[in-house]
Amino acid sequence: MSVPSPGKARRAADDRGLSTVEVVILAPVMILFILVLVAFGQLVDGRGALDGAARDAARAGSIQKDHATAMAEAKKAAEANLADVCSGPVNVVQTSQGFEPDTIFTVEVSCQVRGLAMLGLDVPTTLTASFSSPLDPFRRTV
Repeated sequence: MSVPSPGKARRAADDRGLSTVEVVILAPVMILFILVLVAFGQLVDGRGALDGAARDAARAGSIQKDHATAMAEAKKAAEANLADVCSGPVNVVQTSQGFEPDTIFTVEVSCQVRGLAMLGLDVPTTLTASFSSPLDPFRRTV
């Protein structure tokens, strides 16, 4: 059996509590990293949801018989898709000209996504998506 030298015993005593300090320093960093990942995940999810909402809004508007009904249905479709994604109002704007048969109905949908705001960062996270749909020649007449 070998007896530990006094130098090795002193170094072991000096390292006592070092892992506690490491945990105290690294735990908040790891938690912040996880929160940043969640925030960016919400942005990616919001982008996908906004693209889908723009597609559904354009299609819902393109099958209506008049412009006012088309915009109301487009807004209703976008709001239904984005109910759990946006933290503010959903804006739907027609970016195409007119509402005549055999033309394209294009809408732009935008809203504020939670994203980095959950971390307390005041980074604007308003996302916008646009989609076009041809006006259906056999659209509703009733």
